[in-house]
Amino acid sequence: MSSVVGLQMISSVGQPVLQVRRLAHATLITPDIERQIDYYAGILGLTVIERTKQRAMLATAAGLESIVLEAGDKMHLARLAFQVAPDSDLGALAASVEAQGLKVERRTGITPGVANAIAFHDPKGTLLEIFPEYKFAEIKANQSAFCPIKLGHVAYRCHDVQSVVKFYTDMLGFRVSDWRGEQFAFLRCNVDHHTVNFVSDEQQRLHHIAFEVKDFAEIQRGCDLLAKHDLRLVWGPGRHNIGHNLAIYHMNPDRVRVEIFAEMDQMKDETLGYFDPRPWHGDRPQRPKVWGVETLRNYWGPGSERDLYKDM
Repeated sequence: MSSVVGLQMISSVGQPVLQVRRLAHATLITPDIERQIDYYAGILGLTVIERTKQRAMLATAAGLESIVLEAGDKMHLARLAFQVAPDSDLGALAASVEAQGLKVERRTGITPGVANAIAFHDPKGTLLEIFPEYKFAEIKANQSAFCPIKLGHVAYRCHDVQSVVKFYTDMLGFRVSDWRGEQFAFLRCNVDHHTVNFVSDEQQRLHHIAFEVKDFAEIQRGCDLLAKHDLRLVWGPGRHNIGHNLAIYHMNPDRVRVEIFAEMDQMKDETLGYFDPRPWHGDRPQRPKVWGVETLRNYWGPGSERDLYKDM
């Protein structure tokens, strides 16, 4: 890839239609909702805040709704919810999205914490729920499990990475943090290095979901906890080169790859244009860029390309 193309892939595309501020929650369809509730509540440490026979909503100890489970025939990611500025006018936002040729729905009460939202599909078919106001849940931490801070990011396999990235930057206000070649994009909507990832693949489906924890000690404790429940790591512990977060990965009972991470790069000032300096950065300063396709996953060791693209 030429440096000119690489620069174009990272540069701003102008004023976006919306400006997403954070990833809120993901809605996953599961063939065994009871087993998934046991996993997310009993092992990952989320709390069920609302439950029906066909649906369950879970939140972190900080009161952030993170996962919605809905009963269905086959596991897949059905919806992603994002928050915009609390003073946003949903009617005006809906009109702006419709002006781009998209069909928009108005929704109410999508979760206990979200009273009003608009919804529309992204190019790969995922329904996006956009809302301005959020009511935090009141929860006590489960000290016997993980203690996630938040749902940190969601990664998805898609046919046309370039068109999906263009949609998320032009429509939702995401900024490109890094590319790995032309096949893997990392996008941010706030200070965190990435909130969504898109990787080229012949089959469009979920790649992984990721929860942030406070530090490496929590990751270490989590490794023992997963082993206790006979959930083996499929990668890690290690430090990624791109994003530089500490990470471990495992497969949950629905065969969803779940990442637990800490210490992700942050761009605390967009006008400076570089990520907050860290001792382990290879670049001084660490700016958004196009990494080579040979870039390994693991900053600490050789890593394995099989782990990155393995069909799980």
